[in-house]
Amino acid sequence: MRIVIAEDDLLLREGLALLLRAESLDVVAAVGHPDDFLAAVDKHRPEAAIVDVRMPPTHTDEGITAAVAARRRHPGLAVLVLSAYVEQAFATQLLTDGGSHLGYLLKERVGRVTEFLDALHRVAGGGTAMDPEVIAQLLTRTRSDTRVDRLTARERDVLALMAEGLGNSVIAERLSVTDGAVHKHIRSIFAKLDLSPTDRVDRRVTAVLRYLEDSRHRA
Repeated sequence: MRIVIAEDDLLLREGLALLLRAESLDVVAAVGHPDDFLAAVDKHRPEAAIVDVRMPPTHTDEGITAAVAARRRHPGLAVLVLSAYVEQAFATQLLTDGGSHLGYLLKERVGRVTEFLDALHRVAGGGTAMDPEVIAQLLTRTRSDTRVDRLTARERDVLALMAEGLGNSVIAERLSVTDGAVHKHIRSIFAKLDLSPTDRVDRRVTAVLRYLEDSRHRA
């Protein structure tokens, strides 16, 4: 897998590169500026990119902006965004640009090597990987009457784990229920969010996006 890293912290950037190369992954570029990131993506056409949210020159949303631009230039590029702390609006901004091959993790997860690598491979394989802390904060938001409010507590638990990019079997294991129970909960979630089986979209991704979008508007 060819990977481009965009991180302005030199130590973290070099550490990520060393970690990934130790796992026999091909880090083709590691840069500290969003313009250099876009140039590297155009040149190397990687399968995946790891991008910091806040980058020069203003250290606000340059990383997210660059990630969105890179995916528009190269559809299908997997992007794993890193942030020092939860920035829900930025997570939603990236996910609403297209719901597959995307992940959003806190930088502290990098130290948990197995979790970090699992998230990277998940987004490279076409899935999503949302940081559990982002999901936890979304779950604690107070909401008014919306489609998301139709969900039961267990259905919200299932949806939160779906947002992390987990499959049905793993969700069942996390919640100590059967695969059949998870499948039943997901069918109910789709129905309550008005997601028809005939929709020409990925209903799992759409359910997660509606959940995140609702929370952003009520932040």
